Amino acid sequence: MSFKQWFIERFPIDYQKFVEINEKIFIKEPIPTHMKKWLFAMGATPLILFGLQVVTGLFLTFYFIPSPEMAFESVRHITEDVRLGFWIRGIHRWGANLMIISLLLHITRVFFTNAYRKPREINWILGVALFFLTLTISFTGYSLTYNQLSYWATTVGTNMIKEVPVIGGLMLHFLRGGDVVNANTLTRFYSMHVMILPALLMFFIFLHIIILRLHGVSIPEGFEKKYYPFYPHHFYKIIIATLFLLAFMSTLTIILPPGLGTPANPAITPQHIKPEWYFFPMYRFLKLFPLHVGIYATAAFVLVFTFWPFIEPLLSKEKRTRTLFSRTAGILTLIITLALTLWETIVI
Repeated sequence: MSFKQWFIERFPIDYQKFVEINEKIFIKEPIPTHMKKWLFAMGATPLILFGLQVVTGLFLTFYFIPSPEMAFESVRHITEDVRLGFWIRGIHRWGANLMIISLLLHITRVFFTNAYRKPREINWILGVALFFLTLTISFTGYSLTYNQLSYWATTVGTNMIKEVPVIGGLMLHFLRGGDVVNANTLTRFYSMHVMILPALLMFFIFLHIIILRLHGVSIPEGFEKKYYPFYPHHFYKIIIATLFLLAFMSTLTIILPPGLGTPANPAITPQHIKPEWYFFPMYRFLKLFPLHVGIYATAAFVLVFTFWPFIEPLLSKEKRTRTLFSRTAGILTLIITLALTLWETIVI
């Protein structure tokens, strides 16, 4: 008896139909010809990086101990004692940074090619949600090293939650598990980082891909509506991108290995506290205004950014006018974001 017969006896499925469905969904899936260009083919990059984050994160959980007494020491042990531990940690660290960069680039490309417009508004909202979830999971992961900078960055970051109207105090107490950053904060951030947030990310990614498959990939203006099968051309692009990302992150890990800093000390406040670079624009913006004003303005921007596909049609009935307005708003947003990032980078 062949393995195929043995398998079908125990799992009585229509094997031929299964093969046909698999070919239709994966192998012969129609891909627009404009995605032969690398500029348009990198929508899968955040998904590749997320997969690498899950794998390296699982390895790190084998050794990490989420307690104030052992967190820093366990990170040191991973970095200095565990075989290839520095490489796994480096891939995880650089993967988080590259995932944020790839999402920013993907969102920018989608925005400036108008791929968020009807009927893809919901997928834009899901994409924005994925971006903010990625920022949140990166913030919780940064806090787990429990060195001096991460401890105080966590303190400053969670302090901002107090300014949220009505529920700010409750949210702050819930996240910290007390009035200050303590052992409860570490275990809660650990639970969010390895269980709650990855599960939410997987769910939103699943919805994002389902809607993408239902509507198909948006074809930018100026490109013909021609298609080619997913396999082998686009499949090989994904393999090449995966290998390139692994090689690139490995190189970064060797040249710029993950550091340790000094263990967290709640009794000593560092002279200069800064968050990770991806929070620089908001951090610098909040320094320019009273905190509550900055929080409200940031919340308003996030709401407009998230629901832009529904707001844009209200601005004008003419498609060309809407496009001009959207691109102007997008360019201004990019300039302001880059300016605030550079400002916060160079100012001590």
